[in-house]
Amino acid sequence: MPASEISIQLESTSLLPGLRAQISTRFAFLITGLAMSAWAPLIPFVKERLVIGESTLGLLILCFGLGSLIAMPITGLLVNRYGCRRVITITLLLMCISLVCLAISPGIPDMALNLLIFGMMLGATDVAMNMQAVVVEKASGRAMMSGFHGFYSLGGIFGAVVMSALMWLGLSPFHALLSLTIVLLLMLAYCAKDLLPKNNLDNNSGEREPFFVLPRGKVLLIGSLCFVAFLAEGAVLDWSALFLSSMRDINPVHAGLGYACFSVAMTIGRFTGDKIVNALGGTRVVLWGGLCAATGFLLVVFIPFTAAAFIGFTLVGVGASNIVPVLFTAAGNQNSMPMGLAIAAVVSMGYAGLLAGPAIIGFIAELSSLNVSFGIVALGLLALAASAKKTTRK
Repeated sequence: MPASEISIQLESTSLLPGLRAQISTRFAFLITGLAMSAWAPLIPFVKERLVIGESTLGLLILCFGLGSLIAMPITGLLVNRYGCRRVITITLLLMCISLVCLAISPGIPDMALNLLIFGMMLGATDVAMNMQAVVVEKASGRAMMSGFHGFYSLGGIFGAVVMSALMWLGLSPFHALLSLTIVLLLMLAYCAKDLLPKNNLDNNSGEREPFFVLPRGKVLLIGSLCFVAFLAEGAVLDWSALFLSSMRDINPVHAGLGYACFSVAMTIGRFTGDKIVNALGGTRVVLWGGLCAATGFLLVVFIPFTAAAFIGFTLVGVGASNIVPVLFTAAGNQNSMPMGLAIAAVVSMGYAGLLAGPAIIGFIAELSSLNVSFGIVALGLLALAASAKKTTRK
């Protein structure tokens, strides 16, 4: 659908062309980031309440990832049939309900089921809100995707901080989650009416899209690069603290600062990313972003000083911050597959990298070292940078 037609449709439902849709998109990303990060501080309490070991906890967390991967491939079809408004509203509502249930699930089977549902709702929301973001971005005629993802990152920071603060003040995990969920539901009630209805996403071909198709052509390339980008993020999330404590002899209490440097850099990068993309174009952002992130990993690996490791993880955050938003925009602009199916495939492949990547890194580190694992990730980012022109050109 041409951007001009989308703008006309948006004008009929908002005071300013696309403004309400832009605001609702930012809220969707923010709510999702808040809900996602609220789960992390809950993990130690779940382990203690259920009296389980690390291996059982790992299997439970796997249910969360499995749920996301189940829901993502079919969400594009659901959005094309029912619209972003209905899909995002229902999935966010169910996500909030399942989030509260995570704090009170009495046994392992109940927790596994709730994590599966929570993961499915998160995965479906992720695809649907990125589909809305592509349409709104096209209507605006300028880059906006990085800013949308910036709100997700901001929600990720505040969700963990708010949950930790509420429990530090003496609230139980259940009451802390309930308090946060009430805020999330109020935010959803505010923005739901301005999410895109079905007619903004209809296909003009008049044909029904298939339930699911394997990614092909340019979508397969974009999805593969998303896998690499998410793999890099997962590497820092899951292995930076262990690397700093074991390879750089940093006190484990302070080892989390590596991920903090990465996270802050990524959040700042995404909130400034729209201006950067508008000024430089998507090709240069992917090229220089991939090179910057690769340089960060190489700095971490080859310079044996603590300061170099912190600088390196910061460079990874700066470089990786706008790669995924640009790739999602490219998925929405390509002609190999319908937009809904393309975005669903790209998001699924990206999250596969985030979920499976840390295990791959651990396996390689077991056979060699974390230095080798991080070096391989750097090579992947260099390959990503080399594919920038082919990926982002229309």
